Amino acid sequence: MVIKVFLASSSGSTAIKKKQQDVLGFLEALKVDYAPLDIACNEDNRMWMRENVPVEKKPTNGIPLPPQIFNEESYCGDYETFFDAKEDNAVYAFLGLPPPPGSKEAKEAEKAYILENGPVENGTVENETVESETVENGTDDAEDDENLEAEEVEEENLDDDSLKREVPMEEFNGDEHTEEVEAEVGGETGEEAGEEAAEDAAAEEKVAKEEEAVKDTEEAAEDTKAPLKQEAQEEVEDEEAKGEDDQPVSEEEEELRQLEQEEEDE
Repeated sequence: MVIKVFLASSSGSTAIKKKQQDVLGFLEALKVDYAPLDIACNEDNRMWMRENVPVEKKPTNGIPLPPQIFNEESYCGDYETFFDAKEDNAVYAFLGLPPPPGSKEAKEAEKAYILENGPVENGTVENETVESETVENGTDDAEDDENLEAEEVEEENLDDDSLKREVPMEEFNGDEHTEEVEAEVGGETGEEAGEEAAEDAAAEEKVAKEEEAVKDTEEAAEDTKAPLKQEAQEEVEDEEAKGEDDQPVSEEEEELRQLEQEEEDE
């Protein structure tokens, strides 16, 4: 589809020249293909324009003034309607062209169409949706592939770790690593042994003090008991001696004593 812009290259009206420049400049900015048709130098162009402008769009004198815009054979409008479409961000709709994907006009047209008719099944909006879904699906597939690759790498690493665990430490890392491990273990064991030795020494010292205190108590008790025991023994002996003295002497014992005394005197 070619946009036809009918204009007058040799117009003496400054206003007409300005309007023509505005239309052409905006179409170039939008990168819309158009064909400028001069009615001042070409009678056929002038006659065709006058015949194809709708009657209701013609001025009261019946002669339409440039610029007049057509899409092939279809009439689009004059400068005033073009300016209104530009203000409303609806130039592509004014020209009868589909707005480019991602443009502001395309988004607004999509929203308006959905509000009026519901989700689009056919047309540009559907194509854009399909394309966006395709891109998203492609991205999702790529992400899934990356996730699968990451999982495979992780599984391989896990297998390697399992093999490493099965291999003895000396064979896997060599004597150097073994020495490091032994040094670390030895350091930890030495520290623990030092702490345990300190605790044992403290416990032994406590026990020794308790035993010494018990021993001192027993010695003191023995020192206290010895005099008491000796006194009790002496008391027992005194009582026994006293008992012997106090026991009455029989006649026979008395006679024997006297005989012994007489013999001694002789």
